[in-house]
Amino acid sequence: MAAARYDAEKYGGGKYPPPPPEQQYPPPQQQRKEEREWVPWAVPLVVAANIVLFAVAMYANNCPAHAAGSHRRGGACVAGFLRRFSFQPLSENPLLGPSSATLQKMGALVWDKVVHEHQGWRLLTCIWLHAGVLHLLANMVSLVLIGIRLEQQFGYLRIGIIYIVSGVGGSVLSSLFIQNNISVGASGALFGLLGAMLSELFTNWTIYSNKAAALMTLLVVIAINLAIGILPHVDNFAHIGGFLTGFLLGFIFLMRPHYGWMQRYVLPSDVKYTSKKYLVYQWVLLAVASVLVVIE
Repeated sequence: MAAARYDAEKYGGGKYPPPPPEQQYPPPQQQRKEEREWVPWAVPLVVAANIVLFAVAMYANNCPAHAAGSHRRGGACVAGFLRRFSFQPLSENPLLGPSSATLQKMGALVWDKVVHEHQGWRLLTCIWLHAGVLHLLANMVSLVLIGIRLEQQFGYLRIGIIYIVSGVGGSVLSSLFIQNNISVGASGALFGLLGAMLSELFTNWTIYSNKAAALMTLLVVIAINLAIGILPHVDNFAHIGGFLTGFLLGFIFLMRPHYGWMQRYVLPSDVKYTSKKYLVYQWVLLAVASVLVVIE
C-alpha cells in the first residue's frame, strides 16, 4: 500500500530525460520547502495517545469488580491475571476490551447524549477510544502504515487537520444514522487519511507512473477496512463520513507542484519546462472541493 502510494515517476514517464549526474541534486539554497521530507512525530504521538487512553479505559473498567455479574451473564473476565486490566467476557465484548458502559463514560459517541443532552464534545472524544485490543491493533497498524508516509510527505499540520476534521465528520454521519448503539474508534479519522490519499492521487496524477496499480491497491485497502465495519461498536457510517471529509480535504491540503516545475533546477538546459507551479486541473479540483467542504 505504501509502495503504491509513492509509486511516483522518477523522470516524468519519459516526458523529461534524466538529468546528467552532476545535475541530479540542486544546490541547498535551491531546495524548496515543498520538496523536503518531514520528520514524522505527530502520527506516533497519536498512536501513543490511543494506546494510553485504551489502558486508562481498561483501568476504569475494572472487570473483576463486576465478576459476579459477569458470571450471571454467562462469562467471566478474560485474562484475569491482568486483574483490573482484564477484559470483559467475550459474550459482552469479543474484541477484548471494556464494557459499553465504560466506553460511554469515557466519551463514546451516543446519539441521545449528543442530541438531547448537547454533549457535542463526544463527536471528538469518541475517535480516541477503542472497543478492544483487536480494534485498537487494526486501527493503529493502519494509521502507522498510512499516516507516517503522509506526514513525511506533507508535514504534521496538514495531516493533523485532515485526521481530526475527518474523525469529526465521520462522527457526525454516524450520529445521524446510528441511534441505538454507541460508537468508538479512530476509523473515521483513518478513513479520512485514506480518502485524502485517493484525492491526492487524482490531483497529483501526473507524477504517478503505474496509475492503475496505485488506484486499485488503494481501493482494495478501502474495501478491506469497510469490512471491519461489521465489528461491535464500529460502524461504516463513520467510515464513510470520514472518507468523504478526507477526500475533499485532500484536494485542498495535498496539492503538489507537478513534476516539470519541481525538477526545473536539475533538468538539462535544452529541456523546456513550464513556469506554472500547479496545473489548471489541480486548481479546478481545489476550487470544487473547497465549495463542497463549505456546503458540507
